[in-house]
Amino acid sequence: MKQRNFRTIKTNGVSLRTVVEGEGPLVILLHGWPQCWYLWRHQIDPLVEAGFQVAVPDQRGYGGSDAPEEVNAYDIIHLTGDVVGIADALGYTTFTVIGHDWGAPVAWNTALLHEQRVNAVVGMSVPYFRYPVGAFTKQENFGDNFWYMVYFQKPGVAEAEFEADIHRSLRMIYTSFSGSTPEENFFKSKPSTCGFLDGLIDPEELPLGVTQEDLDYYVEQYKRSGFRGGLNWYRNIDRNMEITPDLQDKKISQPALFIAGEKDVVLKFPGMNLNEMNKWIPNLKRQVIIPDVGHWVSVESPQIVNEALVSFLKNFGSQH
Repeated sequence: MKQRNFRTIKTNGVSLRTVVEGEGPLVILLHGWPQCWYLWRHQIDPLVEAGFQVAVPDQRGYGGSDAPEEVNAYDIIHLTGDVVGIADALGYTTFTVIGHDWGAPVAWNTALLHEQRVNAVVGMSVPYFRYPVGAFTKQENFGDNFWYMVYFQKPGVAEAEFEADIHRSLRMIYTSFSGSTPEENFFKSKPSTCGFLDGLIDPEELPLGVTQEDLDYYVEQYKRSGFRGGLNWYRNIDRNMEITPDLQDKKISQPALFIAGEKDVVLKFPGMNLNEMNKWIPNLKRQVIIPDVGHWVSVESPQIVNEALVSFLKNFGSQH
């Protein structure tokens, strides 16, 4: 594995282990669940070669970064504050923010809550939208069927399931959300009494873009951090709406890019309407939907992702 330049950035009450490489305008890359900085392993060098400084944190709760105990420590105000704090620590007034999965809502909301700081924004896999409190967290909305965001609400339950065998858990999650697996696998109906992994594929072969070395690295990170911090992000889904009423009708003004895999199951979730993105993001420059690719778009199709990112950044991310 290539050696990286890690820095510990203290900001916003936490220490964040952050890869910092290159020189030039700042680009901050934000991973989601269940990941760490390593999600962006194929993007760091191309962005550095394109003339940017790249900062890639383990977000709070993950990998080598601090994982506060309190659930409310993972709300959107804290998470976007961490992003701005990284820019402050590196001496930048403005920056571009790129996020995948949970990192995408953090990126979108950083652009909204810290408008003067963000030059441009890229979301991957998760479009920007607002939702009613309870929409994703109340079991009655899903009848007797399992819905993973409801399952994640009670502290300790999902942690116990995933930590019983971290290698198996990550192997199954990375496969089941990839383009290597039919999307019906994730949406297969199962009772609300099930666990997350029940019914998912336990593959003989790893999915596209994930080697054994990659999986082993991820396992080491989760042995270090556990799953609680990352799951606490889900326990703030309703709180994030409740504490940001001022964003209810606010639009993202910055130049923006959206990238997703055509087979990404997230695009089939309630409320995920790509046709409505321009309503929220009037300066959306482009949507890149990559055929035959699932949720882990940056590792399943790194070349197309990198070309789209570099092209966008050279046009809109170069303020310094």
